This record gives sequence, structure tokens and C-alpha cells, in this order.
Amino acid sequence: MFRKILMVLGLILFFACNNESKQEKEIEKINIDFKIERFDQEFAQAKPQDLPKLKMNYPFLFPAQYPDSVWINKLQDSIQQELNTEVTSTFSNFSEEEDQLNSLFQHIKYYFPSFKAPTVITITSDVDYKNKVLLTPEYLFIALDTYLGKDHKFYLGIQEYLKKNFEKDQILPDVAAEYAKTYVPQPEKKTFLANMLYYGKILRLKDKWLPETPDYEKIGYTEDELKWADANEEQIWRYFVDKELIFDSDTKLYTRFLYPAPFSKFYLELDNESPAMLGQYIGWHIIRDYMDKNDVGIQEMLKTDAETIFNKAKYKPKK
Repeated sequence: MFRKILMVLGLILFFACNNESKQEKEIEKINIDFKIERFDQEFAQAKPQDLPKLKMNYPFLFPAQYPDSVWINKLQDSIQQELNTEVTSTFSNFSEEEDQLNSLFQHIKYYFPSFKAPTVITITSDVDYKNKVLLTPEYLFIALDTYLGKDHKFYLGIQEYLKKNFEKDQILPDVAAEYAKTYVPQPEKKTFLANMLYYGKILRLKDKWLPETPDYEKIGYTEDELKWADANEEQIWRYFVDKELIFDSDTKLYTRFLYPAPFSKFYLELDNESPAMLGQYIGWHIIRDYMDKNDVGIQEMLKTDAETIFNKAKYKPKK
């Protein structure tokens, strides 16, 4: 009997993998037309006399309220020049990132046929880590000086929980997150559940769009942080249930369990061991269970309310 169960499970896994493989082959055939403009390099190589041409080509990067003297001073600033050098050294070739972005855009187009790929513009931002990736209807801006590696000297004094994601490998998940936010509706309610599932939906889109990206990078964890969350999934969920947090509307829960931070705040001794955003982690697993146990596609999942998803997911954490 046990052998038959294993055979059935094996067949299910085989057909699932086969379907995913066919899907990926379809996605690979999607033609994506986009270009990358290395504004960071153009600015690094520019002289004061080149400023009019730069302003003409990139008017949206030169706000009218700033006189030319501001940009000329910036061109000649020693710190900016050092920043340019470091970015050029790390990103002298952007072909790998271009291939990754092409794949991401193909996946978005597959699930959302009206998607139009942007013009990608790489910039420096004085290490503005709150705006690593900026998205407009036409342009995608990537601040390369926020992806030089967590131990880079420019990041001295920035908290470790932020610096851990200042890596090249985080560009793609960050871009995917910004696009996911354009497709995932804002929570209709302030409940902890509704907000957990909002982030869970974003992470589920990352599952679909970034099939080659490890889970820990999708959520912005280290490998050890994801292992901790996986090992303690049942205890995390039990805490949420026992403390009656699931349908609580206290917005303080967002900073405790949903937003980036040094750790999650259970107000227990284990806090310092825990990664932040464990509410996002649980929301992700609820969405996965909902889609695995119900015949629903991405579009339906996105428009389904939190309580319906929760009830149909029948979520049970791993022990």
C-alpha cells in the first residue's frame, strides 16, 4: 500500500514538473524588446561641457529647479568620482543583469499579456537605499551604488539588516517586487491577515516570475534566516494564533512582523535569533497552500479577498 502511495506521488510530481518545463519553454519564446541606458557611465565620463547633451537626453534626471552649477559641482565632486569608480568596477559589464531582466520581463508578459517592458536606466543615487529601484510607466531606474556588496566601505554605518541586501543578486528580486506591487491590490482591511496576504501575493508573483531565484533571495533573507523561519514555522503560527493576532487591526503589528527590521518582535528571548518579516513569510506560505489546494490561477488569486484565501488554504505549518 505504501509503495502504491509513493508511486502515485511520484507520478503527480513528474507531471507537475513536466508541465512547468513546457511552460518555461513557452515563456522563453516570448519576444521582449527593451534597452538599457547606462546613465551612470555617461555621467561618470562627462565633462562640464557635456552637461547640455546629458540634460537633453535625460531631462527627467535634471529637475528644473536646480541650476547647472549643482550638476557641474557634482561632476567634479571627489566623493561622486569615487562612487563612479566603484560602480564601474562592479558593473563594468551589465550583460548578465540584462539577461536576467529579459527573463523577468518574459515571465511578467506571460502572466500579464498587456505588460510593456520599460527602458532600463542605471544610475547612482548617493546610496539612497530607500529607493534602490524606481518604477514609472516608461522607465525602470536601478541605483547601482546600492548593490556593491554588503561589506563595501560606502555602507559603513548602515545597519546590517539593510546592508545584507546590498548585493548584485538582489537586483532582480527588488525589480520583481516593484512590478508585483503594480499588480497586487492594496489590502481592503487593516487586519494583520489582510496585510500578511498582501505581501504573500507579492512573494507568490516572485515564485512565478523568478523560478531560478532561491526563496531566501525572494524575501530578502540570508540562507540562515530562511532556515530559522522554516525550522520555527509551527511556533511562529502558534504565537500568532494564541495571541489572537490574525484578525487584529493594530498597525503596530506591521512594524513587528511585516517590515524590514533587525528582527521580529515577539517580545520573547528568541527575538534576537529571529529574522524580520515573519508575517510576510507566513502570508507567503498561506498563499502557496491556497493555490496548491485549489484550482486557481494568478489572476483569480490576486483579486480574492484575504478571508476567502485563508479559509480555502487550510494552512498547516510544517512541524
